[in-house]
Amino acid sequence: MSDSPFAEIDDRMLMRMHVEGDAEAFGEIYRRHRDRMWAVAVGVCGDRELAAEAVQDAFVSAFRRAGSYRGDAAVTTWLHRIVVNACIDLTRRVRPTSELTDEVVAAAPPAPDATGRVDPRLAVHEAMRRLPDEQRVALVLVDMHGVPVAEAAQVLDIPTGTVKSRCSRGREALGKALAAAGIDARGTSDAAASSDTTGHQADEGR
Repeated sequence: MSDSPFAEIDDRMLMRMHVEGDAEAFGEIYRRHRDRMWAVAVGVCGDRELAAEAVQDAFVSAFRRAGSYRGDAAVTTWLHRIVVNACIDLTRRVRPTSELTDEVVAAAPPAPDATGRVDPRLAVHEAMRRLPDEQRVALVLVDMHGVPVAEAAQVLDIPTGTVKSRCSRGREALGKALAAAGIDARGTSDAAASSDTTGHQADEGR
């Protein structure tokens, strides 16, 4: 059981209390949602330092703009929107957008390590980083964090069909990038699969 005096108060009421001058209400909003917003920011920014800066900027903005929250959407939806926008603004200032075209995939596939294997996590991270902003954000929300498509549409202020389309195009681009890096659908590299198969065949031949 939580010792917090706000434990039984929902997010909408906390926002109202903050707007009305409660000095601690927004701190509870921050404590409840910072980890989730941090995880989303890391996915969108592709960089932990940028994500930390974006989350800080976003919560400062949310604190100052709390009066604009009308309660027609969940507080988490409202926060997601502010965090996503902060991430996009920051990443565009820090580095130019690099779309994951076929030419980019061919020019800069993830490099294998000394064993000839490609780390699937690094390959996915690199592929996600190179997606257009709108596709990356849709995938982070829907695929990585399980946000329902309808809620993601509210966060991004776009139709649900557009969310689905961006996710579909993003998944297709990721699939091409991972295939170019030698990663199969199971998340293993071709070199690793070949090695495992060779080893299995050798064992059978003993």
